[in-house]
Amino acid sequence: MIFKDKVVAITGAAGGVGQSLCRYFLDQGAKIAVIDKKASLEGLAGELKADAGRFAHAVADIVEPAEVESAFASLTGALGPIEILVNNAGGSTHGTFARTDAAGWRHEIRVNADSAYLCAQAVIPGMQAKRSGVIVNIGSVNGLAALGDPAYSAGKAAMISLTRSLAQEYGPYGIRANIVLPGTIRTPAWERRAAKDPKVLETLRRWYPLGRVVEPTDVAKAVGFLASDAASAITGVALPVDCGLMSGNIVMRQELTLEDL
Repeated sequence: MIFKDKVVAITGAAGGVGQSLCRYFLDQGAKIAVIDKKASLEGLAGELKADAGRFAHAVADIVEPAEVESAFASLTGALGPIEILVNNAGGSTHGTFARTDAAGWRHEIRVNADSAYLCAQAVIPGMQAKRSGVIVNIGSVNGLAALGDPAYSAGKAAMISLTRSLAQEYGPYGIRANIVLPGTIRTPAWERRAAKDPKVLETLRRWYPLGRVVEPTDVAKAVGFLASDAASAITGVALPVDCGLMSGNIVMRQELTLEDL
């Protein structure tokens, strides 16, 4: 119960990774303050079997400053000051530059980067007052390399820079900021793609040295470590959680050496 009675805010809580984060922190004794733009949050407490005193939710579009301010005021009133913020919300709907118009570009920058800024802005004053706090952003390996989805990738790269800036500026207040960079995650969205093309995940696996894609629980455990006292000396770090994707080009390496593993 390493987070017993800690108040953890999680954005994008209704999604596959979001629900895994909620379960992880609840299992570790935390109180969770969840935010999503989906009204389905109302049933999430029942699905997670969360006690009323350990769960509060707010439906909000976190690219809208007024909605973010209202959501965090409500959640803080219900559970207390936010001690750990997990900026998990994000997404991509534009796979190529050619298919990305100006509105689409701005939307993905807002969803991925602006939302992290607004939520951090909402919780930092309370963390400063306590001279402690943790922010863990959920980015993507797309923020490190050109892997498609250019607007999404730009937003995730901006999140890496934001994370490092927060670590520098608020470290003197005892506030840590880190970012987790997942590779392909087996979320319901990917399961739907696999239903259309049963070979899609098998095709992807050949690029990953561990021979598999990331599970939502892998992300939750990495976030849990960075949010815990075990990582008390770690801040400003961009941590790939990617089954080895960013270690190098395994397909190219195998073809260059012409050897089977």
